[in-house]
Amino acid sequence: MPLKITLRPREQMIIDGAVVRNAGLTANLLIENDVPILREKDILTEKDIQTPCQELYFIIQLMYIDEENLNTYYQCYWKLIKKLVAAAPSIVGRVDQINELILARKYYQALKLANQLIDFEEEVVQNVRKSVANV
Repeated sequence: MPLKITLRPREQMIIDGAVVRNAGLTANLLIENDVPILREKDILTEKDIQTPCQELYFIIQLMYIDEENLNTYYQCYWKLIKKLVAAAPSIVGRVDQINELILARKYYQALKLANQLIDFEEEVVQNVRKSVANV
C-alpha cells in the first residue's frame, strides 16, 4: 500500500538517503515501495546534538538512512549504550527495548523509542535543576 506524504512549501525529508525539499507550493507524494523515510520534524542533525540520548537518536537515524555503513554505526551505538547504562542504570529497560529493535533491524521503531528516551532525559535534567535550585 503506497504511503501518501504531503510536503509544505520548503519542507524537506529524507527518502532512501536522498534529501528532498519541496521547492514550490504544497506537494503530495506517493511512496510506492518500502524505503527509509524521515520527515523534517524527525531529522536530527549532528550540529543539533546536545545530549547523550540525542547522540543515540542520531546514530540510529544513520543506521536507518545509510545501511551501507551499518558496521560503523553499530560500533558507535554499542559504545554509547555502555556509557549511557553505566551513567544512568535506571534506563536499562528502555535501552533493552531499543536494542531489541536494533537487532531486528527495525530502525524506524527504534527511533521512536529513542525519541521517548530524549524526553525522559530532559525530564530527569529538569528534576535535577529543580532539586539543586531548592537546596
